[in-house]
Amino acid sequence: MEVKIGVQDTQRELTLESTQTPAEVRSAVEAALNGGTLLELTDERGRTLLVPAAKIAYVDIGPSASRRVGFGTPA
Repeated sequence: MEVKIGVQDTQRELTLESTQTPAEVRSAVEAALNGGTLLELTDERGRTLLVPAAKIAYVDIGPSASRRVGFGTPA
């Protein structure tokens, strides 16, 4: 699953591929926002991403985007 996090005062968003379920990511975001702590997520390679809850602008949770290769026309 792909998670995109917008951070205040930055132009780029943080993107990670996670093995966590959408419900797990949502509960982690809610807990961080309600508690004013760090949002902690783990990507599919086992790396940990920490974002201060006060700086989170938005969180986009969705399926992984399939990457197309080649010059063929889309079906």
